Amino acid sequence: MSNWPGKYVIGLTGNIATGKSVVRKMLEHLGAYSIDADALSHRAIAKGAPGYQKVLDTFGKWIVGSDGEIDRAKLGRLVFNDPEALQQLELIVHPLVEKAIDVMIKRASQPVIVLEAIKLLEGTLAEGCDAIWVTYAPESIQKARLIQRSNLSENDALQRIHSQPALEVKTAAANVVIQNSASFEDTWKQVVAAWKGISPVTDTHPVVMHKATDGELSVQRGRPRDSATIAALITRLAKGTRSQSQNDIMAAFGEKAFLLLMADKQLVGLVGWQVENLVARTTDLYVESSIPIERALKILVPEVERASQDLQCEASLFFLPPQEVGQESIWQGLGYTRHTPQTLGVQAWRDAAIESQPPDTILLFKQLRQDRVLRPI
Repeated sequence: MSNWPGKYVIGLTGNIATGKSVVRKMLEHLGAYSIDADALSHRAIAKGAPGYQKVLDTFGKWIVGSDGEIDRAKLGRLVFNDPEALQQLELIVHPLVEKAIDVMIKRASQPVIVLEAIKLLEGTLAEGCDAIWVTYAPESIQKARLIQRSNLSENDALQRIHSQPALEVKTAAANVVIQNSASFEDTWKQVVAAWKGISPVTDTHPVVMHKATDGELSVQRGRPRDSATIAALITRLAKGTRSQSQNDIMAAFGEKAFLLLMADKQLVGLVGWQVENLVARTTDLYVESSIPIERALKILVPEVERASQDLQCEASLFFLPPQEVGQESIWQGLGYTRHTPQTLGVQAWRDAAIESQPPDTILLFKQLRQDRVLRPI
């Protein structure tokens, strides 16, 4: 039994480039509340957070960048070459992360929690989990992923892989091992099968999230089985600027969720959005021209916010091409205002915007809650 009565906590771990975050997102699609402990560790040492000054006092002001934030690259080069320095950093960060995790789990309405942490088994977090899930991929797959996604040389990729404990040590401690070396669909089937062992929730019936007052439009959560339909809509409405295949959308489900706008069981619009570090980021918005955009937004946007608030989000960010923003008065009526990342008032929100904003898009921002979840931490 976990440390949190009434919650079933999955501890998710695995080595670099084995697909931990993809599996965490899959569990979100199935109804779990997910926490990225590694992202929380970054937040714990942001300027204004309680770990910030402690890190400066321990390692010196030379690790501060021109923006006043701790330069994580400089800090990383120091601690990953000095075990004693790494231990000092962990003594600062880990208690703050554990406290944040405790707050977030207690506030979560979902009965199943998935806690992703690359060092889950090396610390005390595993002790509070009901089950340990480990993602596995052979070294050749890890290496190829690191070279592709991080633009590393083969030697650098292998150095990062070999700097971690052997994957076999983690799989030996696992209740569930997810083999993540084939297709997204293959991984999804493994996750669903393991999920059915712990939860009555299945992927067989989409949940209708909202009904328009006239009853003609509804919003439902997209599922991987909807990939072909989603791909066709995006390709058609993008008018040559973005061609999507079913496999593209299947892969996208490893990063984001889709809300589908339906009319008489036909897909007429969608949004694609993701939640990381308590910030919702929406990068896809497509609506058929036959549906008035104001009407579509008044149904879709509140559903993005409801789903985001279920995940305790503090803020909602929309990234849209200028031509898709439409009449700004519509967005203002929904509570959104134009911003640049630098004008957002909280460092975690600025980081989210900088990380997520595609080129040549406009940032629309709305604060979802006044009581920021991690303010005490």
